[in-house]
Amino acid sequence: MSITPGSNHAQEAASGPLAPGTHSFEVGGVTQRYHVYGSGPVVLAHPGGPGIHWEYLRMPALEEHLTMVYVEPIGTGESGRLPSHPHGYTRDRYSRFLEVLINRLDVPEVHLLGHSHGAFVAAYHALHRAQRLAGVVLYEGAPVTGPEHGAEAGRMVEQFAARHAGHPGLPAVLAAFGAMSGMATDEDTVAVARGVLPSYFAHYWENEEKLAPFRDAIRATFISGLDEDLSPDVIDDRVALKGLAVPALVVVGRHDVICGLRWGRELDDLIPDSRLLVLEESGHMGHIEEPERFTEAVLAFVRETAGGEDRSL
Repeated sequence: MSITPGSNHAQEAASGPLAPGTHSFEVGGVTQRYHVYGSGPVVLAHPGGPGIHWEYLRMPALEEHLTMVYVEPIGTGESGRLPSHPHGYTRDRYSRFLEVLINRLDVPEVHLLGHSHGAFVAAYHALHRAQRLAGVVLYEGAPVTGPEHGAEAGRMVEQFAARHAGHPGLPAVLAAFGAMSGMATDEDTVAVARGVLPSYFAHYWENEEKLAPFRDAIRATFISGLDEDLSPDVIDDRVALKGLAVPALVVVGRHDVICGLRWGRELDDLIPDSRLLVLEESGHMGHIEEPERFTEAVLAFVRETAGGEDRSL
């Protein structure tokens, strides 16, 4: 698919690409939406999944200091669909749309923050299209997918189950993990995302009254993870990350079952001069569980790497 900017929508033409609110534009006939909050240095936030809608990633504390640009990835929510939907949403495709968005923002540099699957996208973009990046935050990512990653996740889920043996909510969580490989519709994806969510927090059931609304608000679109030819987009960045030239902050929750501490440490070991933040009381959602530590680390990283500076935390 060619990547050529298309027409602006009225709201962007009236307010500018970084004005607070929702914006959209077209790339090769596909609508890309994004949402702007706050003011200050620009940080693009790419959500996970693939297919989880962007709202869960809102970071109000960072919005007090930064211009947060929340990407609504193509194929998801109100952004446009590829002709091959639900297939074809590879990291390269997401990265190409990010490149157009970054150029449209018309600022000298941006920071890119990717969460979960978004961290895989952010790593790819930093490796292949880093020209406008001042830094990258790899938040709950990993250097690989495939059998090795799946085996580690299985081990972590077993540990979660052992810690919560006898809890009445545990069977539903395990059933949701079992249903993950059979997802085929948006409804399936929402059910699985909400079903596994207690395991994505370090202390979900201890804080269920507070966290249940977050769980109930999760929305999702089914994305297959396959290219147009139905081949999987398997990832192994271990060699490439050794040459990453963009300043990087790696953020991982100690209790994350999907992209856990093993992967955060490996990313930090692979990437030259990276910073590592371990959130001791978090799972996969540290911006919800430990917002003060998360905000402090990301804000310090952005400030210290802006303008091409490369100072350690």
